[in-house]
Amino acid sequence: MPRTLSLLAGFSLPVAGLWLALGAPVAAQQGLAPPPEAATGRTARTLGTAQRYMAAAANPLAASAGREILRAGGSATDAAIAIQLVLNLVEPQSSGIGGGAFFVHWDEAGKRLTTLDGRETAPKAARPDRFIDPDGKPMKFVDAVVGGRSVGVPGTVKLLEEAHERWGKLPWSELFAPAIKLAENGFAISPRLHGLLALEKNLIKDTRAAAYFYEADGKPKAVGTVLKNPAFAATLRAIAGRGADAFYEGEIAQDIVAAVTGHKENPGDITLEDLAGYTVEERAPVCGRYRVYTLCGMGPPSSGAVAVLQILGIVEKADMARLGPGPEAAHWFAEAGRLAFADRALYLADPAFLSVPTTGLIDEGYLRGRAELVNPGKSMGKAVAGDPPNKRAQLLAPSDGIENGTSHISVVDAAGNAVSMTTTIEDGFGSRLMTKGGFLLNNELTDFSFAPIEDGKPVANRVEPGKRPRSSMAPTIVFDAFGRLYAVTGSPGGSQIIGYVAKTLVALLDWKMDPQQAVDFGNFGSRNGPTELERGTEAEAWKAALEAKGHEVRLLDMTSGIQAIVKTPAGYLGGADGRREGVAIGD
Repeated sequence: MPRTLSLLAGFSLPVAGLWLALGAPVAAQQGLAPPPEAATGRTARTLGTAQRYMAAAANPLAASAGREILRAGGSATDAAIAIQLVLNLVEPQSSGIGGGAFFVHWDEAGKRLTTLDGRETAPKAARPDRFIDPDGKPMKFVDAVVGGRSVGVPGTVKLLEEAHERWGKLPWSELFAPAIKLAENGFAISPRLHGLLALEKNLIKDTRAAAYFYEADGKPKAVGTVLKNPAFAATLRAIAGRGADAFYEGEIAQDIVAAVTGHKENPGDITLEDLAGYTVEERAPVCGRYRVYTLCGMGPPSSGAVAVLQILGIVEKADMARLGPGPEAAHWFAEAGRLAFADRALYLADPAFLSVPTTGLIDEGYLRGRAELVNPGKSMGKAVAGDPPNKRAQLLAPSDGIENGTSHISVVDAAGNAVSMTTTIEDGFGSRLMTKGGFLLNNELTDFSFAPIEDGKPVANRVEPGKRPRSSMAPTIVFDAFGRLYAVTGSPGGSQIIGYVAKTLVALLDWKMDPQQAVDFGNFGSRNGPTELERGTEAEAWKAALEAKGHEVRLLDMTSGIQAIVKTPAGYLGGADGRREGVAIGD
């Protein structure tokens, strides 16, 4: 592995803003969120194979658009852009141009890894008490989400443009063709989209969304109904012709502001200046070793790569390969998750507003010390944050926060370049606001901790103007012992993303599963609360053994959407999570 990767293990910036004390009473912490998107069944998937290139995404129409671009000689970045635009149509509950994303890119020729932060930002008018009700308590999650209050300044369009300027091969406008064609000619409503629309209670309250997704009697349009979105096609044509400026200035920007500020019950405060001032940030990759492999991902404001590397650094002591899949491995994995989430709650936030001890949190010596806290025979119950190296003295209080849904894209092109991109509008269907331009707006600001103070101390992930909320998105690229590209993976799933990605990596690297087996294997872990086992999978059988070790076990639907591509001497193997509708395809 090139030294530039192993040394770029994150960085900390000085605090860029001071928190102003609030007069509101101290509010209780948010609890951990349930799975962000409901389960709609599982479908058996076959292992994807390809010799030259591969694209994996959460919907076959999106993956096919990526393959179409790769066939035309496009780069991994070109394919990821086309996939994202199609996902906006076919998986609108999860991601789109009204949201944000993290982009991890591997340049095979230059042997360089780059990470771009397209996370949404809080408007300049945002204040720490944004989600505190008149009684001084955190708002109910749904009350905060629905409407303009929860909408952050979207980052996806500028992120896609920035990535294309760096690594695109095909003309920008060509990458919009598959999505424009689908928007104009229509696509069939999938079983998963229909199922989620049937469960959704608030989307129908938005006039535009109701007309698009629902019948006149309020029932969701049936599976197979052809949805056409000429308004979104017009939006895409504008961006294809004029670039990101068409989104962040002019008519589209004005419509976003009107939708956010004009909500009758729960208005927000995004301005045209907020949109025009949005910037994509290049971050230092967070890289660490696991056995002979090097794993790299996104640094703060994402907690994903740090927490995944912490979990793996702790379970390395247990020798997961020797233990194999079973309750003993799940015990170590859950205990490591508790320790990682305790650190995450205290230390992880936007590095422009907080000194984040990224290198200290993944320091090998620190993780060896954390691993010593794991008792092989008994659960610790609740972990507390550690004292990592490079930590600056800061008076902070921990907070869990609530974080919700996303989608993940993995691509490798014919030149060996790779993209791992996790993208989101936050909760299912975001803020439930649809613009005139035919896309939904995010509710990303509810990824901030609702309570800005705990026990008289400020919370790291509190709301502040211009700040990016903490994320668990963990787009990951893996390199082998010789520094060669080995795997590209990631998942949606809110704060459970961390466990989903770590599980997939253990299954690939320790248990030698192929990528389809690895993504489909039962999910399990802990977010420093109960030990969570995925209902109806292999993991459910471990319940009694874990309870015997003192675990409080909950059986849950754990709706991951993992996409994994593994490079082999013969080409590529791909796995797409059967809990959603995706495929891994190539040539």
